[in-house]
Amino acid sequence: MQLFVNDLTVIDCSYLCPQRGIVGESWIVDIVLDGNLNEQSMVLDFGKVKKQVKAIIDDSVDHKLLVPVDHPYTKVTHNEDDSSYWVDFERDNSRSIHLFCPSDSFAFIDAEVVSIETVTDYVKAVIKQELPVNVEGLKLTLRPEQIDGFYYHYTHGLKKHDGNCQRIAHGHRSKLQIFIDGIRQPALEKSWCDKWEDIYIGTEDDIATFNEMTLSKAANGVDENTHIGYSYTSIQGLFELVIPRSENYVIESDSTVECIAQYLASTIGQEYAGKSVEVRAYEGVGKGAIAYA
Repeated sequence: MQLFVNDLTVIDCSYLCPQRGIVGESWIVDIVLDGNLNEQSMVLDFGKVKKQVKAIIDDSVDHKLLVPVDHPYTKVTHNEDDSSYWVDFERDNSRSIHLFCPSDSFAFIDAEVVSIETVTDYVKAVIKQELPVNVEGLKLTLRPEQIDGFYYHYTHGLKKHDGNCQRIAHGHRSKLQIFIDGIRQPALEKSWCDKWEDIYIGTEDDIATFNEMTLSKAANGVDENTHIGYSYTSIQGLFELVIPRSENYVIESDSTVECIAQYLASTIGQEYAGKSVEVRAYEGVGKGAIAYA
C-alpha cells in the first residue's frame, strides 16, 4: 500500500556551486510512503507525515547552506571552542567563498556537487532513520516551481530574525513581477532577474573589514578589492561570510522580501518619474511582498 502527500513542504536553501558561487534555491517536496497497514489501518497517519516528516526535512536542509563535501574546492574545519565551522570553497580566479557559522547553518552533502539528486539522497537517508518499521519504502521528489515568467536566485541572511532566517547564507528561487501604470513589464523583469541571476543581497550595516572577522587560515590573503565581508551576531551565534564582490549586491536596508520589494519599487520609480510602479517580489514559492512607488 502506498500513501502520498504532494506539496509537503518547500525547501528554501542555498548551495555552493563551482561555477555559480552561492546559489539560492527553492524546491517543492512530494513524498510517497510504501508499507503495510499499521494497527490503525494506515501506512502512516497524515498528521504525522505533515508534521513529523515535514519537520525532519526542514531540520535537515531548510534555511541552510548545502556544502558539497567531496568537491576538491571544499575545506571544512571545526572550531574546537564551540560548535561553529569554517567552510572554505576555494574557487579559482579570485572567486573563493569563506564562511564561519554555527554548525546548524550547514548541511554537509557527501557528494562532489549539490543537485536535486544528491540532496534527495541525503534527505531520504535522514527520513528513513525516523520512520516506523511498517514503512518499507520511501520515494521523495524535489522539484522547482513552474514559473511563467522570469526569476532569480538570491541568498541572504536576516540578523534581526528570531528563527532560521538569521542564518547568513540561505536563499530562494524567486519570481518577480513589475507593473508600470498597471501594465506588466516583462523586459524590466528580465533585466532585474539577469542582474540578480545568482546574487548575494547584503545589508550595508553588516559589512565588515577582514581584520575584524574570524577568518580561517585558508582565507588569509583574500583581497578586499575583489571580495566583501559580512559579519553579525544574532540569537544562534556569530555569522560571517566573505564573497566575491562580482556576486554581491549591497542595499541599505535589511534584505527581507518586504525591503527587497520596496528597494526595487523605489529604484524603478526613479527611472519612471510620474508613473505608478508596483513590484511583486517573491520569496521562494507562493509568498512575497508588494511594494509601490
